[in-house]
Amino acid sequence: MTLRRLLLVMLLAGVVLLAFAWQRFRAFADTPLPGIGADAALVVARGDNLDKVLGKLQAQGIATGDRLAWQLLARQTRAAGRLQVGEYALATAATPRALLVAMRDGKVVRRKFTIVEGWSIRDLRAALRKVPLLAQKTAGMDDAALMAALGHPGQHPEGRFLPETYAWVRGDADLDVLERAYAAMDEALAAAWAARAPDLPLANPGEALTLASIVEKETGVADERPQIAGVFVRRLQAGMRLQTDPTVIYGMGSRYAGNLRRADLTTDTPYNTYTRAGLPPTPIAMPGKAALRAATRPAPGDALYFVAVGDGSGRHVFSASLADHNAAVKDYVQRYRAQRQAEREGASPK
Repeated sequence: MTLRRLLLVMLLAGVVLLAFAWQRFRAFADTPLPGIGADAALVVARGDNLDKVLGKLQAQGIATGDRLAWQLLARQTRAAGRLQVGEYALATAATPRALLVAMRDGKVVRRKFTIVEGWSIRDLRAALRKVPLLAQKTAGMDDAALMAALGHPGQHPEGRFLPETYAWVRGDADLDVLERAYAAMDEALAAAWAARAPDLPLANPGEALTLASIVEKETGVADERPQIAGVFVRRLQAGMRLQTDPTVIYGMGSRYAGNLRRADLTTDTPYNTYTRAGLPPTPIAMPGKAALRAATRPAPGDALYFVAVGDGSGRHVFSASLADHNAAVKDYVQRYRAQRQAEREGASPK
């Protein structure tokens, strides 16, 4: 064989080997990772390099490709030296290429936490304590220490966190979620106050927040909130007491056992709007944006009273006079008694 032919054969052999190696590399890069279990995830900690990440994958039984292949792929995807801290979902169809791109771009798992309209600060803190993987920085804090940690020392926490769904990632803490919710409430309250109706009997945004919290607790029917707010605004303007049960319940604290008695309505607390005029000293719950809008732009009208219809709809009957209100209350009591009687008869043995 001449030298020329030998060089040609060697060149062809090299091309074949390169093509074979390239095919193997592409198969490695774009074939789903083997051994991925349900809900598998990879956590990249601060300081982790590619070798550390590969070790974490192997520890989970996920092994494919050698170190050199991963390094070449990291360079090809421009992920080398750019792996971002966080938690990454390992879907069953995830490939090495897709995983490296996700780590390069920081496409971490984003979890969600929802603050429910009408929750109290006690409800909110209890719910946060139950969230798996969310770091608990506030567990040993009382409410005063919590607000100080958020940068608002001396402020009462009730009502200060907007009911919304908040995204968080592994490594976040409960304090991070609360900071976002506080900022969101600040923004929502400022917007509602800026768009408020003229001549409201409210001195500042804090009073609007307190009224909104009462509206939130009085009805779960969205289109009734402006009407409920209108009743309370007219009562404030007329110098009438608000006489709203949710404030009494809030003032009772742990003494409330699920049943509000007549004696409770006459027992004075700072939150008893039957015994005290005006708004209570703080909000009584976390109001949503709809309640904030209702409190600052209440529906017009002449109603000064309302009572539940009692048909399970959650709706209310609104009245302008005490006589009409008493008649509506009578209807409610009769409907309630009839319902209870039907329930007893339905539960009794035939």
